[in-house]
Amino acid sequence: MSSPDPQVRAARNQSAHPSPDHRPSTAPLRAGGTAAARGPVVAVTGAASGVGALLTERLAASAEVGQVVAIDERRGACASARWHILDVRDPAIADKLRGVDVVVHLALDLDLESDAAARTAYNVRGTQTVLTAAAAAGVHRVVLCTSAMVYGALPDNELPLSEDAELRATAEATGVGDLLEIERLARRAPRAHPGLNVTVVRPAVLVGGTDTALTRYFESPRLLVVAGSRPAWQFCHVEDLCSALEYAVLEKVDGELAVGCDGWLEQEEIEELSGIRRMELPSAVALGAATRLHRIGLTPSPAGDLAYTMYPWVVSGSRLHEAGWRPKYTNEEVLAELLEEVSGRRTVAGRRLGRKDATAAGAAGATVALLGAAAVVRRARKARRRI
Repeated sequence: MSSPDPQVRAARNQSAHPSPDHRPSTAPLRAGGTAAARGPVVAVTGAASGVGALLTERLAASAEVGQVVAIDERRGACASARWHILDVRDPAIADKLRGVDVVVHLALDLDLESDAAARTAYNVRGTQTVLTAAAAAGVHRVVLCTSAMVYGALPDNELPLSEDAELRATAEATGVGDLLEIERLARRAPRAHPGLNVTVVRPAVLVGGTDTALTRYFESPRLLVVAGSRPAWQFCHVEDLCSALEYAVLEKVDGELAVGCDGWLEQEEIEELSGIRRMELPSAVALGAATRLHRIGLTPSPAGDLAYTMYPWVVSGSRLHEAGWRPKYTNEEVLAELLEEVSGRRTVAGRRLGRKDATAAGAAGATVALLGAAAVVRRARKARRRI
């Protein structure tokens, strides 16, 4: 799952301009187009950065993988992979997948700063193209990565949710509409392309070089808590996600897979471990303020993101566990790494301070708005006590 740099993102917002391959592979091929080494040939999209780069390196070092084909809009660091430089929406990708056994599609733009329409066009069209190209090239398995957010954050969610739980999310949170559409494409693909196996991996709150509305929650001077809510926090380290993706690649498990640390942390535990105090607001005030701030452009996150800090969406990961997979990290360890990663950053109402003067001004406005809302609530409470 990639977060493109501003230049790449700007190019996507205009149109796709496929680039030629960087250079051809010199790896020997068996009859039929597969690499001479044993094991499957695996293609990874979004291979130059983020989770894609980590997975590419991991698979390239695996004795169980024959060869790694890396696809991105720029060349990454893995020297042992065979690189193809192009936009995943380019139908020419089908030619690059000839001889590939498994495709892991991680070329997704979930950046908070991306234009929403351009982001959706890239994510949905890219997934459609990869699935169609994989089927045309004779690939037998595609692994997609969405998020456990597709289950929705709801007050009546079971703790934990099984993989088969209904997907009850709405498109109101950042990128979740795209992920739900990708889930629909995954369900339709085997019917549209008989013989194509599709596995979907859904991580919990992803930590490790990521920047999302949920990781920015821990950059705030106070943890916003909505009165009457029941948060439950479950994290997923990027290394654990990569190991789960490798399980899917090697066909040790298939179907719809949820991945995350074992168990979860209650809000009180989060506050104790982080040392960050809470700011509690009534639901109507918090959601109303979040909606208004996003509408006028002061915050990158819509009000729908707030639900994922209010209600549980913890997953069991039972299918991976039954296959023998175990997370390397605990929730406490991942939270500690997240806090170290965001140390020194300051975010208010989802807007990070310090990037540009205009951004800082916007964040200051968001601060005033939220603190002003809190002040109104405090005055109302004092008035009621005097009555």
